[in-house]
Amino acid sequence: MHPVVAIALKDLRQRLRDRSVWVLGFAAPLMVAALISLAFGGAQAFHTSVAVVDEDHGAIAAGFAQFLSSPDLHGLLTVRTVSGTDDARAKVADGTLGAAYVIPAGFSDAVTAGRSRPITVLASVDATVAAQVARALAQSFTAHLEGVQLSVRTAVAAGAPPSAVAALAAQASTRELPAQAQPRASGAKTLTAVSYYAPAMGTFFMFFAIGFGSRGWFLERSGGTLERLAVAPLGMGAVLVGKSLATFVYGAASLGTVALVSSLAFGADWGPPPVVVALVLALALTLVGLTALVITLARTERQAEGIASIITFGLVLLGGNFVFISQAPDAVRTLSRLTPNGWALRAFTDLSGGASWTAAVVPLLAVLAFAAGTALVAFLLRGRVLAR
Repeated sequence: MHPVVAIALKDLRQRLRDRSVWVLGFAAPLMVAALISLAFGGAQAFHTSVAVVDEDHGAIAAGFAQFLSSPDLHGLLTVRTVSGTDDARAKVADGTLGAAYVIPAGFSDAVTAGRSRPITVLASVDATVAAQVARALAQSFTAHLEGVQLSVRTAVAAGAPPSAVAALAAQASTRELPAQAQPRASGAKTLTAVSYYAPAMGTFFMFFAIGFGSRGWFLERSGGTLERLAVAPLGMGAVLVGKSLATFVYGAASLGTVALVSSLAFGADWGPPPVVVALVLALALTLVGLTALVITLARTERQAEGIASIITFGLVLLGGNFVFISQAPDAVRTLSRLTPNGWALRAFTDLSGGASWTAAVVPLLAVLAFAAGTALVAFLLRGRVLAR
């Protein structure tokens, strides 16, 4: 057996005897993926209950209530009855209603006269989606009314008699707006929570191997193993390559297992398998470079653990492993491009959303560049290790 392979197998056997390696490298990310799948896998389509407090009792106010009860909105809303504004506000506060509308007195007369009178939307901070939907529906109805008013004013300006205003308004209100949005397939798929957090958590827990590898180096040095290997005919270069190979294999096996199991068991979509394999291997190379960098920077086992923890949590916080990076502020999205996991998550997100495999080319090159950069810095600082 080649000495490099022998050293790598020896390191892997030692590492796999540690139960924490199994937990952090394999069990923990799979458990997180399972919890996310259970939390979001059974999610149903959005539906909420609303109520209308009609203080106007006019024809246009009644039209708004009919609009909310239309067949097009049956799958989205259930219109319930309330006794008044106070009752509606209380039911919104306790969650019985997602939102409520208050149509003020004089609303119909104001609209007929060409004036605007807003519809009040009662909502709760605990039901932000329901509030957004309710406001959007009110704005849609108001926009339709403004279209009716514009049509009537145009007709009057063109010579229609003022006595025909009411009839014109009634006729215009039955017409649909000439320009409407029509749903069309975009060619993209919906990004599920498990498809995002499976690679995010897999990468996060894989980075814990930085601490395992660097700590193992100092343990072997204190035990005299490295000195004995250094004076052997194989040389220190073979020792370093063998240990790097062990770290690479462990990292690829950890993230690859998470990808395979989360896809088969929980329905996570990582993207086309060949591209996923390339990204997993690139991240494993990054793991090697970061481990070597920690070894060159630290002087003791305790320092190695501290530096590895700082690097691990710094990368995952900046890279967006804990939050959807697309929903993060612009500054956070920019900083994520400085991390290999941020680029990898960008690729996994695009691929699971239906993008072509070419969308992963730039992220893959960025991850490889990060791996090469950390390895180069570790190589330039190798004198610190040899001098100890």
